[in-house]
Formats: sequence, C-alpha cells, structure tokens
Amino acid sequence: MMDKKTKAVINGNPLPNNICLVTRAEWEAKPSKEINYMGTPVSRVFIHHTAMEQCFNQDDCSTEMRTIQDFHQITRGWDDIGYNFLIGEDGRVYEGRGWDRIGAHTYGWNDVAIAFSIMGDFSSKLPDAVALQAVQNMISYGITLGKITPDYKLYGHRDVRATTCPGDTLYNHIQTWDHFGDLPPVKPSPIPYVPTY
Repeated sequence: MMDKKTKAVINGNPLPNNICLVTRAEWEAKPSKEINYMGTPVSRVFIHHTAMEQCFNQDDCSTEMRTIQDFHQITRGWDDIGYNFLIGEDGRVYEGRGWDRIGAHTYGWNDVAIAFSIMGDFSSKLPDAVALQAVQNMISYGITLGKITPDYKLYGHRDVRATTCPGDTLYNHIQTWDHFGDLPPVKPSPIPYVPTY
C-alpha cells in the first residue's frame, strides 16, 4: 500500500509508516475559495461517511475526491471540500482541509473539531479494516502532532445534527472505540489560532 508518491513529509513532519497520505496536489484538488484557520489542539473528533461512491485504489479515490470537492464547492457553495481528511478503502488518507483549517463538516462545531470521512455509504455495512485502521492511525498521529488532545471525545455526525451520517453500521461500530464521548456532546470554546511551522 505504501509507495513513494504517497509516503510524504507534510509541513516538515515525516509521516509515520502506518499512514499513507495523498496530498491535495496528488489528487488534483482545485484551489480553496477562502481559507480560515482554527486553534489546535481540538478536543472533539467527528466521524462521517460521504454517502457517495466507495473506492479501492488511489486513482478511483482521487476521482471521487474531485467529485466530492465539486459537490461541496459548486452545488453547496462551500469554500472547499468540507472534511479535514477523507479515507478510501485502499487504506490511504486523502488530504482535505488538513489539520488547522476550519471545515464545513459538522454544523456549529467546525471551529472546534476535526472530521474524518470515509468514502462510501456505510448504512448497512462496515468500511473495510484498512480504512477503519487508517482513521485510528490518523487520530493517533494528530495527538502526536499536537492537533488533537490526548483526552479527545469522539462522535458521529448524527450526535449533533439530525442526519443518518455516518451510517447506522459505521456509527454502531465507532461507539465501541476508545474515546467515544458522553451524550449529548458539550461544545468547547474555540481556542485562538497560533501558526506552527
């Protein structure tokens, strides 16, 4: 699964061996219309599914990323693809807005949370094991980078909004993960953004 193209150094930070990240340049993202930053580390992590197509290799997942970005930017009128990171069932992580940018993923929580979305519809089935592991690896990496607090709380999108996201089967599964939070979630106060280099 690892290859030279996706094994990268991001913002001066070498990726751990258990993360295979595809950058915005590699999946051919369009530019953002506007960029707004949030303070990190955040203490809330949200899990989503795209409820669109599944993908199992880098070419197909990159195509799906462009489709999602078009849907978010053109149809919904957002600045960019909404999620911080997306995960394909090839086990790769696809860079969305990244660690420090305010997303458009969880209404009312975008300035205090990071969201990971698995590409596909997981209402009646689970994503494959490599995709689920990739989410957990990214959360651990976020803690190492100081982007997520070690005592973070994990939620599904539906925990704060009237939606079926991230799908019944995936939602039932994430409730078994460490750090699944108490309900109803309590929104923390945003913290000031401080650039890191």
